[in-house]
Amino acid sequence: MASILIIDDERAIRNVLKEILTNEGYKTDEAVDGEEGLKKFTSGNYDLILCDIKMPKVDGIEFLQQASAINPDVPIIIISGHGNIETAVDAVKKGAYDYISKPPDLNRMLITIRNAMDKNSLVKETKILKRRVSKVQEIIGESEPIKKIKETIEKVAATDARVLVTGENGSGKELVARWLHEKSNRRDSPIVEVNCAAIPSELIESELFGHEKGSFTSAIKQRIGKFEQANGGTLFLDEIGDMSLSAQAKVLRALQEGKITRVGGDKEIAVDVRVVAATNKDLLQEVEAKNFRLDLYHRLGVILIHVPSLNERRSDIPLLVEKFLQDIAVEYGQQPKAIDKLAMDKLQKHNWTGNIRELRNVVERLIILSGKTITAGDIDSYVLLK
Repeated sequence: MASILIIDDERAIRNVLKEILTNEGYKTDEAVDGEEGLKKFTSGNYDLILCDIKMPKVDGIEFLQQASAINPDVPIIIISGHGNIETAVDAVKKGAYDYISKPPDLNRMLITIRNAMDKNSLVKETKILKRRVSKVQEIIGESEPIKKIKETIEKVAATDARVLVTGENGSGKELVARWLHEKSNRRDSPIVEVNCAAIPSELIESELFGHEKGSFTSAIKQRIGKFEQANGGTLFLDEIGDMSLSAQAKVLRALQEGKITRVGGDKEIAVDVRVVAATNKDLLQEVEAKNFRLDLYHRLGVILIHVPSLNERRSDIPLLVEKFLQDIAVEYGQQPKAIDKLAMDKLQKHNWTGNIRELRNVVERLIILSGKTITAGDIDSYVLLK
């Protein structure tokens, strides 16, 4: 149920608006002036504000400016019997969603409220989607290994040096790659990801370099490969240790010459791509086992960045947990839950075989299954499963 705060120094007006809005299915709260309105606005969670202009202590325009500074996402509709067109324009310029004269036309007021609510919902959804889709997540942590990674990214990102990122599954290798791209001169061009472990060996070359129509049985039309898609940007080769030797040879040539040839084609295509690779394997051991080319290892590993496991950076766990509590609460559209010290201590002592990915899943599970505050008992029940 949407919640509306009514701010007006006239009790009769407040009572009429409350009755109308309650009948329309809204939850309402009241304030007798702008000062009380600001206190309630700061401590409450309202979807919309109806505010008079002429009030003692803090008037409507002053309330509008202060409330907009606190939370600009909550729509404020100004209602006044002392207004004119200049007042209305001034209110909208200062951030009001709309201006309605007293006595208000009830149909117009309800339509304005519904429109404001709809717009606000769209704004919230858009922000959430942008956070999920486009925003590069922060690298959370103050431990020495994380500080070193951040320093290395700052030094390396602006260059075109190839980077090899190593670390266990779920430790955050992709995040390092995305920050290398985000802080580079190529950030306005795409970063294209290829999961080498997820693509069958017989298709990896087509995925990377593209193919011409008719080059093999299922090639019914020309396809542009990941190298061409990433032209001008960054190509992130995840799980590079699982790439076939045949594809490795072609990747090596592309890195050496800056050119690729589509499968089934003979035309050389120039590509300007920065390559960042990642693996959870020891590539030098793979070289000894003849599963990986030594020359490609040296081409990829101009800069080496190792991402520590979560067990190696336990001091960062409280920061990560608080961040996940905030992020997941936003996704669920609810207030973040608190976590007590004993519960946090238990999380810090847990063996995190799945690293950051496992920790986020555990926090989400605790948010769903625990009460208002996550306790040590919740950790025993929902994390330390036997």
